[in-house]
Amino acid sequence: YIGVLVGAGVTAIIQSSSATTVMVVSFVNAGLMNLLQAAGVIMGANIGTTITAQMVSFNLDAIAPLFIGAGAIVLLVAKKKRVRDLASIALGFGILFMGMGVMSGAMKPIAEASWFREFVIVVADNSILGLLAGLGMTAVVQSSSATTGILVALATTGAIDMRLAFPVILGCNIATCVTAILASLGANRTAKKAALVHLLFNTIGAIIFFPFIDPFIRLVTATDPTNVARQVANAHTIFNVTVTVLLLPLSAYLVKIVNKILPGDAEIEKEGAIY
Repeated sequence: YIGVLVGAGVTAIIQSSSATTVMVVSFVNAGLMNLLQAAGVIMGANIGTTITAQMVSFNLDAIAPLFIGAGAIVLLVAKKKRVRDLASIALGFGILFMGMGVMSGAMKPIAEASWFREFVIVVADNSILGLLAGLGMTAVVQSSSATTGILVALATTGAIDMRLAFPVILGCNIATCVTAILASLGANRTAKKAALVHLLFNTIGAIIFFPFIDPFIRLVTATDPTNVARQVANAHTIFNVTVTVLLLPLSAYLVKIVNKILPGDAEIEKEGAIY
């Protein structure tokens, strides 16, 4: 449970579950963390990454200049490292909010295009296509936060609804594992197991929710009936929190399954001269 809190906290700050899972893979590779500990942090990272979508769904681009200005000024004049670090965080959030505002504006021509409307109609009627779209988008951009941010931006323009957005969210949650898998390719077997835990956890979560897409969409729509952007953010959060609550007690079994798929004793990357 502490691992979940750590993973959620770190990811909420750095705004990237991929970065958190890559760090976890590195720690496992170095023997600083075992697979069971890694599983908890990875689950927490999935919760922490939902903070990004929640923030951008509130249309905070209007106050972005305040964050950017205050962060930049403090960063220039402050001498204490802790204060400078906090200023950097504020500056980063300001840039994030402004970027989402710019992206929302840029999405309007796309949302009005006839080809995109036809695409939305086709994908909204076929959840598997939506899931594959989420897989493809996130595998390319290497960030589930970026994909959900795009969904929020499109929802703000009124171009999409939850029938399209939620299957895409399921797909992006699976595809975000690609980064950790790539990071583990040059690492030892135990690090590869950590990346596989991430993939297994996210895939099982998508499989659990896929048959219940329609009732879940009705539940999420009830959280904010008039704001699709908020519905997208809430769906992302509720999905990841629910999957973590369901699978956290089964972490040891996930590790056992991974050990069956990739058999072998735990390895630790040794540093120093070989000869």
